[in-house]
Amino acid sequence: MTPKRERVREMFGRVAARYDRLNSLLSLGLHHRWRRVAVRHCRFPPGGLALDVAAGTGDFAIETIGADGRAVGVDPCAPMLAAGLPKLRERGLDHRVQMVVGEAEHLPVASNRFDCATIGFGLRNVTDVEATFREMTRAVRPEGRVVALEISRPRNPLFRPLFLFYFYRLSPWLARLFGGDPDAYTYLPNSVKTFYSREELAEMMRRAGLVDVYWRDLSGGAVCLHVGTKPAETAGHTRSQGESLAIIR
Repeated sequence: MTPKRERVREMFGRVAARYDRLNSLLSLGLHHRWRRVAVRHCRFPPGGLALDVAAGTGDFAIETIGADGRAVGVDPCAPMLAAGLPKLRERGLDHRVQMVVGEAEHLPVASNRFDCATIGFGLRNVTDVEATFREMTRAVRPEGRVVALEISRPRNPLFRPLFLFYFYRLSPWLARLFGGDPDAYTYLPNSVKTFYSREELAEMMRRAGLVDVYWRDLSGGAVCLHVGTKPAETAGHTRSQGESLAIIR
């Protein structure tokens, strides 16, 4: 296990119990809206099957599957997945969302099986972003979509200073005030400083085999949505809506 992978896994394990509460606090509740926007770009069909990478406590999977879909959530941190299980049970979704420990760069799922693959605020934490996109592309069916949400650096010169003050100074202070792990909520803002640009992420998606790649800024560019589609030329794979969730490799 690489040093970054181990550090990230241990860090999220420490914050798992308070993660949902702090996530809502520090995003001012906007993370729900961001995911709803992303889901609209997934083109998720009724009764479909979704893959959520870096699933955490399952919020993206819950948002995606709607009334009759199913999902597999993959995350390297077992305590984060465990923290999401009560939420799934309370919503009656534990039979429709399967949580699996695994790495984004080596997803433990079969190929060409999912209607969409999502990753929410997890790209900064993987060891290889392009390998993650390749694995997500492998997992989705032909014409399925790969959708990524990530914190970004606003380009608007008026909004940027406000974002930087909140993100790098105020949010770590709030996290510590409400019981967050100081190391975690220092690492998370700092991980944005050297992260890839919007254009670089889009190019990585293309190199991973996706087409019709585009990105959209949300909330003034504080968050960026990237979307790509798996080409149709590998068509021939079909999956019935009643197919089992036995898709783990």
